[in-house]
Amino acid sequence: MDYNWDFSSILLYKQLFWIGLQNTVILGSVCLVLGLFFGLFVGAARFSGKLWLYYPATVFVEVFRNTPVLVQIMWFFFAFPIIAPFRIDAFTAASLGLTLNTIAFSSEIYRAGLQSIAKGQWEAGKALGMSYSEQMRRVILPQSIRRMLPAFMNRAVELFKMTSLASVIAYGELVYQAKVISTIEFNPIETYTTVALVFFAVLFPMTIIVRRFETNNSVGR
Repeated sequence: MDYNWDFSSILLYKQLFWIGLQNTVILGSVCLVLGLFFGLFVGAARFSGKLWLYYPATVFVEVFRNTPVLVQIMWFFFAFPIIAPFRIDAFTAASLGLTLNTIAFSSEIYRAGLQSIAKGQWEAGKALGMSYSEQMRRVILPQSIRRMLPAFMNRAVELFKMTSLASVIAYGELVYQAKVISTIEFNPIETYTTVALVFFAVLFPMTIIVRRFETNNSVGR
């Protein structure tokens, strides 16, 4: 089947693509920062031997890790306003779904990183009179974060791709803008090909950085 590719119409809407890319970066960045920040506390709770911390953190992780992100986003947008006394916009709903999912996954990265540190490191910190928080801050985290970085960067790549799910609730990220353009110009092949190329151009350098970190970590061990 012959198909005449025509990207000229794409250039007419370059401003919409630019706005969509900006919204994608904003959404992804907000969710990544919040997800990694709060994921540390959930991961520490999962690592803790205190049951009153472990069980709630485990329930949270299993719920948000084993349900589809698309369903989470749609639930916050359509269902949450029914049980809450206020409405939330598309950005907030998408941020909640993606952030909570990122917290769940990043907490497991933190937990695995903490468990990778030899028991002797904890005992050495305790022998020096450090409290638990001081051991974490001065001994354990500086060592474990280096091991976690490749996993965090892989998560960042996945998160930025998942921002496309926000298009189902009409948040103006890149895929939603492409949907609008393809509806107007009837050119879905060119439009979504452009979206794929933009994502590739943004994320491919990140994957190269991830591989370098993984290589450096394997050499340093």
